[in-house]
Amino acid sequence: MTNIALDAETIESPSLRREDGAGQTSLHGELLAALRDYIVEGNLADGARVPERLLCNRFGISRTPLREALKVLAAEGLIELLPNRGARVRALSADDLRELFDVMGGLEALAGRLACERISDEDIAEIEQIHHEMYRFYLRRDMHGYFQCNQDIHRMIVAAAGNATLSATYNSIAGRIRRVRYSANLDKERDRWGEAMREHEAILDALRRRAGSELSDIMFLHLRNKRKAAQHQSAAQTGDESSST
Repeated sequence: MTNIALDAETIESPSLRREDGAGQTSLHGELLAALRDYIVEGNLADGARVPERLLCNRFGISRTPLREALKVLAAEGLIELLPNRGARVRALSADDLRELFDVMGGLEALAGRLACERISDEDIAEIEQIHHEMYRFYLRRDMHGYFQCNQDIHRMIVAAAGNATLSATYNSIAGRIRRVRYSANLDKERDRWGEAMREHEAILDALRRRAGSELSDIMFLHLRNKRKAAQHQSAAQTGDESSST
């Protein structure tokens, strides 16, 4: 995962829009999204401390809203709160990656099967529209935009399954692997980004045909391939090739 040092150049970014009253909710959501993207996209290393002062400068905020946002990200599993010592980015071991991706693969496989039984034509059309937008980001090599669309599609398929227990379990794990799902696309040795795009074409085709069993298999394989790419990326960063097996 890419590390970007928090130097003076990094800090000099536009501050978030400030609003009063009802706008505070919007500001909180904007900060949360910006901070989540900042961590997911590899600006802080696995296990690194979250530099509160520098992030306050970057986003033009005080520590109170920053710490509120960090609590949400901790609940999502993206970071860990340290008693009286701030927060750090959650690091995942090779065993964590294997277990979490296998469970997520099973959840998404089930979601795909159930979604094909329940999904409306309107929902399929919306997913198709996001898919085409995602493809445009892919052609422009815009990883940020691509990943946002990608995650929207996965969430919409889970939502279309119409199973609250499934959705809650999915959400409890999704935050923990969001960073590695993003970084897995950077595995250039096997062109994981292109491979993922082709898998999403197959996902959309099976969804259009409401081929539940087929979509289930595609979703599970999609997560299995993502896991392999994530393990490869992790091994490349640590120099431990054994973690990619």
